[in-house]
Amino acid sequence: MKKINFKYRKLCLVTAVIAATLSLSAFIPNQEKPKEEKFSNLKVLPKNTTPDQLKAVMHEFNASLGVKCGFCHAPSKDDPKKMDFASDENKHKNVARDMMKMTAKINKKYFHKNDKEGEIKAISCKTCHNGQKHPEMKIASL
Repeated sequence: MKKINFKYRKLCLVTAVIAATLSLSAFIPNQEKPKEEKFSNLKVLPKNTTPDQLKAVMHEFNASLGVKCGFCHAPSKDDPKKMDFASDENKHKNVARDMMKMTAKINKKYFHKNDKEGEIKAISCKTCHNGQKHPEMKIASL
């Protein structure tokens, strides 16, 4: 009799736990997958650029030119405290695009086969800008 009582209690307990779990799961909000951000107006970067990749490129601009986002991006017309990242209103954005193309061309032409240790493998914004909005031009004296 004790064996039946123990099995019955165990069955009741398992059933109660399953019922409680199912009942509580009805109140847990569905966790949707975060939407993959789609960026508009990417003209130089690939269309499938991820948010992390885009953020890394933008942070590289910040560091290489010593600027903040508003240097290239126009303020939002709805809320001037926010940026309109897709807008082409700010002329510096197109300058940045041209510079990205120029840098890619130079790297492709001159640095694609350079595997020697200790040599420059590519150029970047920082190569010329070195933390300045406009590259400083110094003429070497002979």
